[in-house]
Amino acid sequence: MRTIISAAVASIAIATGPALAQDGDMAFGTEDDIAYAELLWDLMEAERLAGPNMIRAFPYMGTEPHGMMLETFYDVGTIGDHTGDLIVKRNFGPEGVSVDEVLSNPDGHLGAYTVMFRREDGYDPENLDWFWARYNPDGSIAENPMGMALAGRVARGMDEGCIACHQGAADDMVFTSDHLIAN
Repeated sequence: MRTIISAAVASIAIATGPALAQDGDMAFGTEDDIAYAELLWDLMEAERLAGPNMIRAFPYMGTEPHGMMLETFYDVGTIGDHTGDLIVKRNFGPEGVSVDEVLSNPDGHLGAYTVMFRREDGYDPENLDWFWARYNPDGSIAENPMGMALAGRVARGMDEGCIACHQGAADDMVFTSDHLIAN
């Protein structure tokens, strides 16, 4: 399923914000990152990957930081004039939660959505142009303990976080091999 989210995307350019990478560049949590993450949430709702009308899947065992039970969806989405790979992971908890508990009350166990969306060439070539975001169950953008929005090049150039962890993946910064490639 492919949905196009058209908005004032042209006005979203990577700019300054609160998180600095080791090279001094703004890494994540900027106003532009937040605006793009909001468009991404709209896309996810339109695709029924998030929100009150979302489709459901059978959860599987996960690990932190994502959650003890997970549902993962692979799609392709369009924001503005760009189409890219979209990976949406629903994170369920708490620790020790069972498949049956998640199946019987998925909304009650949903802790977060963690998302990767491949942006246009040149967005972040060192990290294969992935845009990272973490959303609370209500669709608001999650923040780290320092109050920085978890959207954009999350923890680029840092020792911990989305990019640092996913650099260890053997294929395309994705720990699974069955994701889509948008061309």
